[in-house]
Amino acid sequence: MNKSVIKEYKKITTRKRAFVIGSLIMLLLLITLGITFGSSQISFTDIFNSIFSGSESSKRQIVLNIRLPRVLSAVLAGMALSVSGAVMQSILRNPLGSPFTLGISNASAFGAAFAVIVLGAGSTQSSVFDAVLIDNPYLITISAFFWSLASTFVILFMARFKDASPETMILTGIIMGSLFIAGTTALEFFAEDVQLASIVFWTFGDLGRASWNEFYILLAIIIPALLYFIWNRWNIQSLNTGDETANSLGVNVEKTRIRVMLIASLTTAVAVSFFGIIAFVGLVVPHLVRRMIGSDERFLIPATALFGGVFLLSSDLIARSIIAPMVLPVGILTSFIGAPIFIILLIKGRGKNLWLK
Repeated sequence: MNKSVIKEYKKITTRKRAFVIGSLIMLLLLITLGITFGSSQISFTDIFNSIFSGSESSKRQIVLNIRLPRVLSAVLAGMALSVSGAVMQSILRNPLGSPFTLGISNASAFGAAFAVIVLGAGSTQSSVFDAVLIDNPYLITISAFFWSLASTFVILFMARFKDASPETMILTGIIMGSLFIAGTTALEFFAEDVQLASIVFWTFGDLGRASWNEFYILLAIIIPALLYFIWNRWNIQSLNTGDETANSLGVNVEKTRIRVMLIASLTTAVAVSFFGIIAFVGLVVPHLVRRMIGSDERFLIPATALFGGVFLLSSDLIARSIIAPMVLPVGILTSFIGAPIFIILLIKGRGKNLWLK
C-alpha cells in the first residue's frame, strides 16, 4: 500500500480520536460547571466536600440532591437521543431519521401522558413548577416504550418495501407523529384543569424534574444500549451501505434492523418519559459529528454519545441562565438552537448529499 495513503489514513484516524477525546474533556468541564452554576454559589472545594464529606450542610444537599442528578441525567438523556438518531439514520439510510422526525418522541410522549392521566402513574400538584409528581416511573417508561413501538413498527414496515424512499419514511414518521399529537390533545381535552396544566408542562421538555431515581433507571438502560450499539457497529455500518451489501457480508439485515430500532426506541422512550419532548438533539448532533469526523461507526457512535451529552448539557446551562432566576425548559432551547443549525447544514450541503463519507 502506498505510504502516502497510509499516512493520510493515520492522520484522519488521529483527527477522529482527537475529536472523541476533546468531546470527553468538554463534557467533564461542563459537568463541573453545571454543578457550580446556580443561584447558590458552589465552589470546587464545596463539590469535593459534598461528595466525600459526611456533613449535612445546605450546599451538600444542593450538590447531591439537586444539581448532580440534573447534570448527570442531562448527559445520559443527550447520549440516548443523539445515539438513537445516529443509528436510525444509518440503518434506514435516511439523513432525516431521528426519534423526533420519525414520530417516536411524540409516541413516547403520548404513552407517558397516558400513564400519568389514565393509568394513575403520577399524581398532580397545584404548583406550576412541579405539576407532575411521578409515583411509578417504571409504568410510565413501559407505557412510553409500548406506544413508541407503534411508530417504530410502522417505519420498519415501510422500510421493507422495495421502493420505499427516504421521503416516504419521513412522511410516514410525520403522519405517526401527528397521530400521537392528536392522541395527546384528546387526553388534554378530557383532562381536568390541573391535569391539563400537568400534561402541557410535562411536554415542554424539562430537566428540572431529574432525581436519583430517574438517573439510575436511565443508567441501567442507556449504558447497556450504548454498549450494544458499539458492539454491533460493524453491522450498523454495513446496513448504512445498503441491504444487499450487508447480506453479502453475512449480516442478518432484518434482525439487525429490528433489534437496533427496538433498542433505540427504548432509550428514546426512557428519556422522553422522564423529561418530555426534547427536540432536534437526535437530528442535529449526529449530522454535526458526521461533518466533523465522517460516518465511520467505530468513531461515530461514541463521539455522538459524548457530543450529545455536551449539546444537551450546554443547552440546559443556557436555559438556566438566559432569564435567571427563572429556568427556561430545555426542550424550548434545543429547538431554537437546533433548527437554525440544521438549516445551515442544509444550505452548506446544497446540491450534495447530507451524509459526509
